Amino acid sequence: MKTTIDESGKQRDVRLTPSARMRASGPILILAGLFVLAVFLSWYFSWFGRTLSDSEITEYLNDEKHPRHVQHALFQIQERMERKNSSVHQWYPRLLALSENQETEFRLTVAWLLGSDSSSEDFHQALRRLVHDSEPVVRRNAALALIRFQDTSGRPELLAILEPYVVRSPLQGVMVSTLKQGSPLARGTLLARIKVQDGSIHEIRSPLPGKIERIIVGSGANVSVNDPIASIDSDDESIWEALRGLTLAGNSEDLPLIERYSRPDSGVSDKIQEQARLTVEAIRARTGKT
Repeated sequence: MKTTIDESGKQRDVRLTPSARMRASGPILILAGLFVLAVFLSWYFSWFGRTLSDSEITEYLNDEKHPRHVQHALFQIQERMERKNSSVHQWYPRLLALSENQETEFRLTVAWLLGSDSSSEDFHQALRRLVHDSEPVVRRNAALALIRFQDTSGRPELLAILEPYVVRSPLQGVMVSTLKQGSPLARGTLLARIKVQDGSIHEIRSPLPGKIERIIVGSGANVSVNDPIASIDSDDESIWEALRGLTLAGNSEDLPLIERYSRPDSGVSDKIQEQARLTVEAIRARTGKT
């Protein structure tokens, strides 16, 4: 129906024909179609599964203003490395440069990626540097990647994954708020807020995924620089990967810590308990420790 005004000024309802209804709704359909197309294109061009050409990988790898482009290129390179595609060699110098980039996201991704080609001594040396990075998530990825080089120098970092990670205050001030003990964490989750002397509020975010093992400093307490404020238990995937790495890197001194994860009352998943038992067996067989 369409309402019109006749010559006498009265309103009249006019039934539209199918073709007229189609013409009337045409602009709305076009607008809806354009919206759907825009959403699809936005998703498609940010989807890491979209295959990139060599020139696109080069372009994306150097586009540091758009970190997702760099991440997309790194993902594509990793896939090629896993397929033993020799075309990846052209980007090796850029990967090494990104391993020294100030952006944590780049370093942590590259730290994992470098383990995909254990024949590269340049990658090996880059990982030996990254295992001492300022960010724990980068150190952890580097330690795991070093195992692929049969290099056990990342052992201290693998063991650290099995222990609570202590978060320290970067500032002096008053703790305004914190999450609760046991709260799950993604890397970057807001962990606490601190009010400093000028009254401004500073946020402390979790450097690692996992969950809060303990709140050391509660709301209203004073904190100084480097004071411990909370501890974080590693996420299950990191624990499992660390245990796998320790089958090659661990020694008899590490057994008490690893065995804690093998017990039914450990509070971890069956998968982790089983890997802990396998790791203990591997270390004992390798070291002769019974």
